Parts: sequence; structure tokens; C-alpha cells
Amino acid sequence: MTAPGTHTLSEILSQPSVWTETLDVIAGFQEGLSNLWRDYPVQRVLFTGCGSTYYLSHTAAAKFQMYTGIPARSHPGSELVLFPNLIYPGKSQASLLVTISRSGKTSETLEAVPVFRRRTGGEVLSITCDSRSPLALQSDLALAADVAQEQSVAQTRSFTTMLLMAQSLVGYYAYQNVESALSRLPGEAQELLDDYQPAARRLGEDNTLERFFFLGNGFLYGLASEAMLKMKEMSLTHSEVYHTLEFRHGPMSMVNARTLVVGLISESAYTHEMAVLRQMHELGARVLVITPVLSPGITDWAEVVELNASVPAWARSVLYLPVLQLMAYYRAISKNLDPDRPANLDAVVHLDDLVSDAA
Repeated sequence: MTAPGTHTLSEILSQPSVWTETLDVIAGFQEGLSNLWRDYPVQRVLFTGCGSTYYLSHTAAAKFQMYTGIPARSHPGSELVLFPNLIYPGKSQASLLVTISRSGKTSETLEAVPVFRRRTGGEVLSITCDSRSPLALQSDLALAADVAQEQSVAQTRSFTTMLLMAQSLVGYYAYQNVESALSRLPGEAQELLDDYQPAARRLGEDNTLERFFFLGNGFLYGLASEAMLKMKEMSLTHSEVYHTLEFRHGPMSMVNARTLVVGLISESAYTHEMAVLRQMHELGARVLVITPVLSPGITDWAEVVELNASVPAWARSVLYLPVLQLMAYYRAISKNLDPDRPANLDAVVHLDDLVSDAA
């Protein structure tokens, strides 16, 4: 019998090598993506998933619209099935559904596909870690990285690998140099893990911290949400997520000396985001900043994880997560919990007879 957290730690630390293998898979997607875009010019994109992959969908949709100019939205799979009248524009717009699922077996995501097709007549692209899954097989095009499959219930390398594939989707359709940008990511991730694993362990094992708040704007909000979920499900710790500036509109009342505020910082809103974090420090919180930009004096009042700003912003977001995954892992171990098997959770969620009367 393996020690608690054995699989989780191995899967977190394996991300650089798994991403390297996935880059070869991504290179094989380009022709299929080009053909799909040529044969089916898209006017609107819907991204969907459940749990972690819903948060991934949120990031992917925001990034897709930002860099391609094509309207994109994210919704949980259950919303697409149970409340279709709130989501679908009808057949007046050429719509693409991007479904994201580690297992390719999640019931809500699977049910969303036929509802989408009936409502829009559109195409379906899936991003998954199982090329033989029901989701992959019923999609018009499947981007699958089998190498990222996991034994842990909590998603770590599967999430970042599917995000890597979603980033490639954005890059191809935004006419970026995908191969050049993505090829740098495994090495950057290895440096982050090597350089910041001690800090992640120190913060994770600090039992004076009782509350964790994760803040992010734009497409970083979905990643802040995923970091929150990892802390909550692995370590059963009070964790919340907010858009960065929204944190000042009420939630900061929870801040005290037993709080860690984690800021996922963007370049475009850097000044405003850092002002919020500085204010939280002044209110007594501990602060962790993950940023591609360093201004003088930050390390005087905050812990800092520095990202390589020379990696393009559309490709860089996958780098925000590995250190935060480690922090959640060490927190769980320090509380004598098993992050491989979070309480009350299963790797795949099935809901029987999920049918929408409105579908």
C-alpha cells in the first residue's frame, strides 16, 4: 500500500515530462483544427466542463475571445443540459462546442453534446485525457493526451495538460507561433518546481494559516478558482476565490493575520491588482504573489513566485498552477489527509437520468 499522497506528488512533479510528450500530440492536431475551421467557419464558441474542467473552460473561453475576437463563453455542463434556453442562440450563428473532461465520461458533459447539436446544429471538439472515451468518440474532433491520465482523484497534471491543449487551440486560431511558445513551457515548469517547492511546502505546512483566498482577473480567474478547489478538496481547508478587485467589496472583512491571500497577477491590470494585495498586507494578511512582473519592494511584504515574462501571455497561464498544487498537497499531508483520495469524491461523476425537459 502506497503512502498517502504518493500519486498526487508524483503527478504534480511529472508535469514537465508529460507536457513534453503532449507537445508531440499537439503538433498532430494542427491539420484537424485547420480543416475544422475551414469547413465550419465559427461565429461563437461555447466551452464546457464540470468541476475543475469548468474552471478550465472559464479560462479557455476568456482567452479565446481575448486573442481571436470571436465571442466565447463558458458554462457548466449541467447548465447546457438543464437550462438550454438561457444559453443557446439558435441556429442563426455557427457555433462550436468545446467539451473538456479528464475521463471523457462525466455525465453532464456527455449529455451536453446531443442537446447542443439539436439546438444549434454545430460541431463539437473535445479536450480529454482519454482518446477512447465516450466523449472523444462522439466528438467531431478530439484533442486527447492519454499520457496525462492520473491515479489521484484530484486533477493536477491532467488539468494543466488539458489547459496546454486549450492554449494551443487559442494559439492556432489567433495565428500565434504555437510551437515556439509551447516548447518553452516544460523547462519553465521544471524551474518553478525546483525553485519554489520549498516555499510551497513551508506555506502549506504553516498551521497558523486558517483561511486561503485566491484572487485573479480575466482568464486568470478560472485558474484562481482551480487553485482554490485544489486547496479545498485536498486539504479540507477554508478556501475562497474572487475576482481581484471584487475582494475589496466585502470579502476582505474576513482578512486577518491567519489568512493567506494568493494573487494571480496579470500584466494588463498589474497596478490595480498589486494595490489590492498591498492593502491586504496592510490589514494583516500574509500574501503570495504569482507574477510575470516584479516591481521594487514586493519581496518586502509578500512571498513571490516569479514567472518568465518572455513567455507570451496567451501561453503562460499554465505556469501559474504547479506551485499552488504543491502547496495544497503539503497542506493535506500536514493535516494527515490523503490528497490521492479526497473526502467524499470520486474520479468520475455520474448522474443517472440527467435529462432536460427543455432540451
